[in-house]
Amino acid sequence: MTNGESDENVTTDPYAGRITAAYLIVQASLFIGLFWKLALITPSGLVWQKGFFLLADELYHRTPLLDPFFPDWLRSAEVLRWAFLCTMASLLIGIVGKFRLVRIAMAVVSLVGLSILCVHQGSYNDATFATSWWVTLWVLWLTTRMGRGDSVAVLTHAAFLARLIGSMILLGGAVGKWTPEYWSGEVFYDIYFRDRDHWLFNRLRESFEPETLRTMAMWYSRKVVVVETICGFGMWRLPPRWAAALGVTLFFSIAALSNFWLFSVLTCMVGMSSVGFLVPSQRLGETP
Repeated sequence: MTNGESDENVTTDPYAGRITAAYLIVQASLFIGLFWKLALITPSGLVWQKGFFLLADELYHRTPLLDPFFPDWLRSAEVLRWAFLCTMASLLIGIVGKFRLVRIAMAVVSLVGLSILCVHQGSYNDATFATSWWVTLWVLWLTTRMGRGDSVAVLTHAAFLARLIGSMILLGGAVGKWTPEYWSGEVFYDIYFRDRDHWLFNRLRESFEPETLRTMAMWYSRKVVVVETICGFGMWRLPPRWAAALGVTLFFSIAALSNFWLFSVLTCMVGMSSVGFLVPSQRLGETP
């Protein structure tokens, strides 16, 4: 293989196309997740309203943040804006580009941009950039192995790393919820059940009294804590397709059943989890 050749033309490996498919699926899911910061997408279609990042960008340019903990460049609204835009552009170029070196370079640019967003004063506490960073690290690993060696082995290891990252993200979320406030349902009641404008919680408020909603919030919260904990400890040990089905279902349902804005955080996790479906059946029973 030469560096100027596209991946599609350098091998007769019957499974090479699956590696390209895995790359494109995850790369597209990263782009969609970050696009969600610009405009809300709902079951009824695209809502062209200013998303969180556009509102934050306007605010930071109008009212500069001055936390002395951060160096000047990590307080700059221009750095925040261009880190986000460069990350979006590199993801798009990576999707349309067919050459291995282009994909590697764009993965590096994306990772650098997301690294800045993960530590910038205006975005360090946004989970979207944390999950996207881990998924982009996975993408960079995959691009360095495209067209190299045994495609089945690459897919097997890619799926293993995907579910390992998924387990880590779930376990991290669970650890933060092992508190009396979450176990009692108080946090979820205040965030979701009290007045969240979401189809599920709107329907529940129409159908049940406040005290019943508090009980529902308690069991809903406990279910979330237990499921995230169990999956965090165990999903990485499952066979590829079982883990893929669990990961896709779990990450998708977290956003669909609580807050559509969470798709900015979890779309990339859904895309990466789906890679397990691409592992050839001959390797399903093997551990990488």
